[in-house]
Amino acid sequence: MLPGPKDISDPHKELRFTRGAQASLFAMLAAICGGASITIVILNLLLEDPLVSWWWVLAPLPAALIFLRLSLRCIRHAYLILTPLGIEIFPFFKPHENLQVLYWSQISDAEINEHNQLVIHFNEEQTSGVVASLAPLLPARRELLGRAIAGRMDYEWIDEDPPEPPLEADDPQSAN
Repeated sequence: MLPGPKDISDPHKELRFTRGAQASLFAMLAAICGGASITIVILNLLLEDPLVSWWWVLAPLPAALIFLRLSLRCIRHAYLILTPLGIEIFPFFKPHENLQVLYWSQISDAEINEHNQLVIHFNEEQTSGVVASLAPLLPARRELLGRAIAGRMDYEWIDEDPPEPPLEADDPQSAN
């Protein structure tokens, strides 16, 4: 069995990204199944001769409960966590057993491509690495993740002096 993630001395410095886009899909499916059950109840109450047996009210309820639970699970549990140690990727099934921890020292480069995928490269030639789909994330969170990854990968600019502002003499209007 693989060891879990290391303890973080500053847990407030981590960014957690949940499966918000998937959660909304599962919540909508739960509402549809629940609505189907309510529709059967209303139709049976309104009609003198019920179309289906009252037992059919129970048929969509297990699916509604399963979808509701999946929705809550997607909202509560993280998909990606950016920590001072690295990136933790939690799969949908068995996340405690199959979690991947990628330390910043392992990562050569990371980017988000046009297909909404987080591409993490382990070497300069970009021949090995990990690809994680960002479809489970909400679009606003994808942008935040992109900025966080870019900020972490371009850490050199923090140590450099900021660029000098242009001199006013270079402005064509100041020459008059």
